[in-house]
Amino acid sequence: MERAEKKEQVATMSEVFKTANVVVVAHYSGLTVAQMQILRRQMKAAGAVVRVAKNRLAKIALEGTHVASIAPLLKGPTVIAYSGDPVAAPKVANDFAKANEKFVILGGAMGSTALSPDGVKALAALPSLDELRATLIGLLQAPATKIAQLINAPATKVARVVQAYANKSDAA
Repeated sequence: MERAEKKEQVATMSEVFKTANVVVVAHYSGLTVAQMQILRRQMKAAGAVVRVAKNRLAKIALEGTHVASIAPLLKGPTVIAYSGDPVAAPKVANDFAKANEKFVILGGAMGSTALSPDGVKALAALPSLDELRATLIGLLQAPATKIAQLINAPATKVARVVQAYANKSDAA
């Protein structure tokens, strides 16, 4: 790799580290190419990205970013997963680690907060941003539905009483 390519790669990674809300670092030694492709597809589907980068270049790119706390984790064959959604990358990484024992989560960072492997797992257990939005919308719509049911309830009861008297008079 030429010097210009290295500078470009460092600049690209630095921009990624500045904009990503969460970064997860894991060892991938022993995974097959097919397994890595599966991981990349799962990350892409969740809105996250997985990247294998040279540790030395990644450490240079980390300088001056809010996720610089992950620099000590960059030893050996590491893969970096990141996303804008604070739950997407940890969730996919955690699920993939459960299915593949050779994929080992080393830790990560969310903002300026360093995360241990347990912290990444705890973050993965949280609902995603879309799930939270759906829950909030459901909570907001529920009272309106209940109000409509309460308003319509007296009219429904009156109609049932009238129908009962009509049925009674028909039977007599």
